[in-house]
Parts: sequence; C-alpha cells; structure tokens
Amino acid sequence: MNHRQVTDLLDYYYWAQERVFDAVEPLSAEQFTRDLGSSFSSVRDTLVHIHFAECIWYARWAKESMPMPTADAFPDLASVRQASRTHEARVRALLERLGQDGVNQSLEYTSRLDGKDHSSPYWQMFLHVINHGTYHRGQVTMMLRQLGAKPVGTDLIQFYWGRETAAV
Repeated sequence: MNHRQVTDLLDYYYWAQERVFDAVEPLSAEQFTRDLGSSFSSVRDTLVHIHFAECIWYARWAKESMPMPTADAFPDLASVRQASRTHEARVRALLERLGQDGVNQSLEYTSRLDGKDHSSPYWQMFLHVINHGTYHRGQVTMMLRQLGAKPVGTDLIQFYWGRETAAV
C-alpha cells in the first residue's frame, strides 16, 4: 500500500468525522444522549466509541497504555469534537513518521477482541480504523433520522467530488 493512499483515506476519515459533527450540532443535549437502542445507545456514545477505538489503535501503534474512560467523560458534542481534533494531530504525525516504508511494516500485538496474537501491516490497521469509523458514522446517520434531524452524506465519492471542486 502506498503512503499517499493511506494519507488520502485518513483525510477522508477526518472530513467525514467533521461533517457528522456538524450534523449532530443542532441536537439538544437530551437528543445527543437519548437511548435509541442502537449498538451504542446514543449519538454521543457512538461518537465516543469511534474516538475510543481510534485511540486504542493509536496507543497500540505508539506502544502506550490506554485508559478506558466512559462516555460520561464527554458531556457534550464540543468535548467529543475537541478530543477528536486533538487526537487527529497525533495520528497524522504518526503516519507521517512512518513514511512509505513504515506503512508496509507489520506490528505484532494482542487483540482485545479475541485475546490472540496478530501481526498486521500498519496500512491494514489504518484502513481498519477508517472503515470502523465509516460503519459507526452510518449508525449516527440512522440515529439522526430517528431524531428527526437532518442526516449528512459522508460517502467517499462526495469527499472526492469536494476535492475536485476545490481544485478548479
């Protein structure tokens, strides 16, 4: 996998994340935390899950420990958004440090999901984080519809169309 491709997909990931944050912003505090019976009960809990998963992978890559705070540590969208933006800088810096050779190197780790040892190239792990976020942002879109709020498109082609328009 090419470093530029991973970087482009990471650009997409954070573009989509910001679009979802913007779509969630009009929600009331009650709507933001309302239990909607989804995988993660509320819009807030789903956004926090996306962020925590990214942090867990980053901690693995950086060989750091990762405390597991609860969603209650994020009382509002501003706190989730700020944590995401702060973490984005760390992820981007790590990807830059890896460079072309680094994204193709493998990392050995033990999965929290199955407790087994694995070895994955960094590019696969980055793509997993991106795909994971896409999946859960789709759930947030469904939740926005349940709440009567306006959903937002975060399809990859929309990201590319935006780049095409910006280049003109």
